[in-house]
Amino acid sequence: MKYYTQFENKQLADTLIQKALEYKENPLLDKTLGQGKRIGLLFLNPSLRTRISTQIAASNLGMEAIVLNMDKESWALEMEDGAIMNQGKVEHIKDAAGVLGSYFDILALRAFPSLTNKSEDSEDFILHQFIKHSGLPLISLESAIRHPLQSLADMVTIEELKSKPKPKVVLTWAPHIKAIPHAVANSFSEWAIGCGHEVTITHPEGYELDERFTKGATIEYDQEKALADADFVYVKNWSAFNEYGKILRTDESWMLTEQKLLKAPNAKVMHCLPVRRNVELSDEILDSPRSLVQHQANNRIYAAQAAISEILR
Repeated sequence: MKYYTQFENKQLADTLIQKALEYKENPLLDKTLGQGKRIGLLFLNPSLRTRISTQIAASNLGMEAIVLNMDKESWALEMEDGAIMNQGKVEHIKDAAGVLGSYFDILALRAFPSLTNKSEDSEDFILHQFIKHSGLPLISLESAIRHPLQSLADMVTIEELKSKPKPKVVLTWAPHIKAIPHAVANSFSEWAIGCGHEVTITHPEGYELDERFTKGATIEYDQEKALADADFVYVKNWSAFNEYGKILRTDESWMLTEQKLLKAPNAKVMHCLPVRRNVELSDEILDSPRSLVQHQANNRIYAAQAAISEILR
């Protein structure tokens, strides 16, 4: 059984990156691979790029994609095994996922963290309940702790545009108006380190990420020092991990501007979108030739297509 929920190893990552680039060159290369098969795209949380890019990817492979916004269009699900369902939850995950397992060939799920239950979020409880009870291959469209298709698209983008074998890649924290999950930052760190890039992570003290995802990276609390000589700068907010889900500071000085990149004149800037303009990133950066945000978004199609095709083969 195949699950695309996390970084597995460099060999598989390289395979997926190269396959994504092949599909970018020729999106209909395997247009009959998924013929007669269905993928269920299940969203417990909002989406723009993830939903549409995955639908396009499935279509490019000849596969039918059916979208269910479960937070709005489905019964409230009870996730706990052995629950006495005498409250507001209408359907148990065992029953719902079992039915979905009979309707589809592949499931793809988006389920954000609560940011209140650290243990449950860290174990990706909801994701694994769907895996356990559906019996199908499952692709994560962002979970409590990871966003693998986004990170695969990011690695495809770096592979296309890098000017040396081991670029300096900087993940920098940015301010935000609300508590944001760790999934994108975790996953980007995991993939960038796993792919062999020189990775530096910079953030204010107190915003350390789960060490599972940052082992092998340089942690630097001085943003200016971290950004020097960067080839790629990935901008993302996240809430505290140790003081789980809390906003410890909203320091505007951490917003990325051109002034911050004087010592990295050739740096390309990345962000997963959606972005709070002039909070996380300045207009001057987002609308400049440095910005790769649209490039990354386009690569989301081919990252999803590569993952789906690996399951179908």
